[in-house]
Amino acid sequence: MTFKTRLVLASAIAVAIAVLLASAGALVVARNALTSSTDTTLQNAAEALLSRPFVDTNDRTGAIEQIVANNGSILVASPAGELPVNDDVKEVAAGRQTTLYQNVEIDKAPFRELAVTLPVGTAIGGGGNSQILSETGALQLFVPLSGVNSQLTHLLLTLLAIAAIGVLIAVLLGLVVARTALRPLNAISDSVEDIAETTDLSQRLEEGRADELGRLRRAFNRLFAAVERSEDQQRQLVLDASHELRTPLTSLRTNTEVLKRVDELDPDTRAQLLDDVLTQLTELTTLVGDLAELARGEHQVEPPTRFRLDQLVDDLVAVDATHARTRSIEIVADLDACWVKARRDRLARAIGNLIDNAIKWSPDGGEIEVTVADGVVEVRDHGPGIATEDLPKIFDRFYRSPEARAMPGSGLGLAIVSQVVAEEGGSVAARQAEGGGALLRLELPTVS
Repeated sequence: MTFKTRLVLASAIAVAIAVLLASAGALVVARNALTSSTDTTLQNAAEALLSRPFVDTNDRTGAIEQIVANNGSILVASPAGELPVNDDVKEVAAGRQTTLYQNVEIDKAPFRELAVTLPVGTAIGGGGNSQILSETGALQLFVPLSGVNSQLTHLLLTLLAIAAIGVLIAVLLGLVVARTALRPLNAISDSVEDIAETTDLSQRLEEGRADELGRLRRAFNRLFAAVERSEDQQRQLVLDASHELRTPLTSLRTNTEVLKRVDELDPDTRAQLLDDVLTQLTELTTLVGDLAELARGEHQVEPPTRFRLDQLVDDLVAVDATHARTRSIEIVADLDACWVKARRDRLARAIGNLIDNAIKWSPDGGEIEVTVADGVVEVRDHGPGIATEDLPKIFDRFYRSPEARAMPGSGLGLAIVSQVVAEEGGSVAARQAEGGGALLRLELPTVS
């Protein structure tokens, strides 16, 4: 079932329910009004009879009258013959109930009945047949309901016809409304399908007015922009990765071809070639790992946890200190206790990259200062520092300054730092340190 059909059907059902409820209410009100009018007629007839010296069933009041004794026997029958006397009427005749209104059937015809108590001493009959009641009795009055029922039936048929016409009008209006409402939605669908078929993510929808449809168009535009950025980043990542892989793979292939003539090489050359091959394999392994780290981005299964940032940095400093000692570099840590909520393994990789970067640029015998306070991690080295023109680019993927191109590395370490910190709701920045060297600052929101 299409959305248009569901919309029309819902409109028709809503109108049908509303009309039927209104019709039922009108029918109940009309029935009560007609019944009340009939009861008034009966009451007026009873008052007219009781106001006379004798209660005579031959009086013409517009109602059929009958007088019943205390025990329920008929004292004065109606001109139409004896009419039914039920237990409720006997209760009225016995004086235990003074007035009774009820619907009854006489010869399968509907009637409205009023029974009222006749007190002791009431003269009934009139003329030669008159008598005085020594016990209480009851006066029964009947009027036919055929006219009332006929009016109610006519009203019911009229209301059903109105309901049918209302549902038909609702269906027609629903079709018009659905066609009008779905026209802009169909236009949006056509535009989105066209973009999907052409895969031209640079296209955008016209935003239109500030209504629900405009909001939908803007949401699609944001989606297209996000997908376009993601596609551009993936394309750029592949291009950059291909460029970065070309050099080590070419060098590795050259060295491997030379090693095919290993018997013609002297021992020193063979050893140098093997060292070069191992170094190039290490660089390739690091590059592939960094690419995988960047590619997985925010698609993490590890949930954020609450932990002490200073303890994490202390563990990382202990591990990197071993590497630093090979060049007589000292890592000095000043760590204040603070708590953060993040993905611990990812954050450890980012902070580890900052320390590794500082070790790479520190001179032999130099010093690296690592501080932690209030969710801020600062790593400062005493190397050559960062050129002013390089500062805006050092967190870009594969960016390597001219000085760094002669050193091992993939140009992805600081890009990973930037990505991880952004995922955790923090920020990272770099600047020249006072007195020389570089200062890299990572900041995360703290938790209590």
